[in-house]
Amino acid sequence: MGKLSTTAVKAATRPGKLGDGDGLYLVVKSPGTMSWMVRVQKNGNRRDSGLGSASTISLATARERAREVRTWVELGLDPLFERRKAEGIPTFRKAAAKVLAQHRSTWRNEKHEQQWIRTLEAYAFPHLGNLQVNDITGPLIRNVLVEIWLAKHEKARRVRQWIGTVLYWA
Repeated sequence: MGKLSTTAVKAATRPGKLGDGDGLYLVVKSPGTMSWMVRVQKNGNRRDSGLGSASTISLATARERAREVRTWVELGLDPLFERRKAEGIPTFRKAAAKVLAQHRSTWRNEKHEQQWIRTLEAYAFPHLGNLQVNDITGPLIRNVLVEIWLAKHEKARRVRQWIGTVLYWA
């Protein structure tokens, strides 16, 4: 039985972690900004795995997801890999959107984001956008780059780099 109640989750306002037991935590960043996290450990390796926002995931669902993550770890599986596998293999366009969201906070201004999006839309998405990331091969990437390599070498270099970033994430 968990230590937290639905009322306690709704009333949580002080920043910090509230433990429910069995490695499940409610992480309060500020009043109204809360998320679920499960901490698991096996063979001395600790792994913290986010379960989602507390505004959309109930306490019961968080406990169920935490139990699922603990089961994966006991079986020797990586929770992050298993979650991605359950979501399915994304298309290049969807993977690029997720990479963009992760990198958004690291850019100095909005210009970088717009440049990233426009360049991929113009050169990579027409060829690779609807392909699943596991189907993208070296010759496909070469076909994207061959059109622009001689005319716009710097642009081609950036496209190659950004395609690589998306595929590395995937």
